[in-house]
Amino acid sequence: MSEAYFPVDPGLGPEENFLSLDDILMSQEKLPGRAESALPRLAFALGQGAGTGDSIPEGSKLEIPLWLAKGLHDSKRRIISVELPKIYKEAWRTVFSADANVVDLHKMGPYYYGFGSQLLNFDNPENPEIAQTILQTFISRFRRIMDSSQNAYNEDTSALVARLDELERALFRAGQKGLNDFQCWEKGQASQITASSLVQNYGKRKFTDMDG
Repeated sequence: MSEAYFPVDPGLGPEENFLSLDDILMSQEKLPGRAESALPRLAFALGQGAGTGDSIPEGSKLEIPLWLAKGLHDSKRRIISVELPKIYKEAWRTVFSADANVVDLHKMGPYYYGFGSQLLNFDNPENPEIAQTILQTFISRFRRIMDSSQNAYNEDTSALVARLDELERALFRAGQKGLNDFQCWEKGQASQITASSLVQNYGKRKFTDMDG
């Protein structure tokens, strides 16, 4: 029986993969910003006007969906300016550098890694520090996530998973599936061990890149 939808992995970089439901949801996350010039007919779309023809005056503070902020951002024309969400600012970067494992990433932002990568599209002097913190946070939390996924066979993991961002949850599920498949194979309940879908998708991408 064929599935109605085949999951597509997120882009995990400066560009989204709009075939991925995770990336579509991530692009709806909002950024704080400011209108550097008047924005005609956008007040209603941004929840700041009653009519579709209302404009946003220059200097207005905004909460802009990521996809719209990327479309309006132009360093030469200065249409909007974008501020960093608090979790990517220096104070929180210090917390992550001290112990990234104590942070409830899902509470702070369910797409911490993907959204942070998208912030690098905007001209910000802190971009190198943001990129470094995102990378180090992932490295710090990865081993604990995978260890937990391998040592929680048939156990309630809801409390642990609740603190993970969506990318980490996908990794946790992949780890548990690999463990469950191995347990089934070891008990003679499976004829063979098959490659993880994450590995298969990576292989397909690699061959596609070579063809291009």
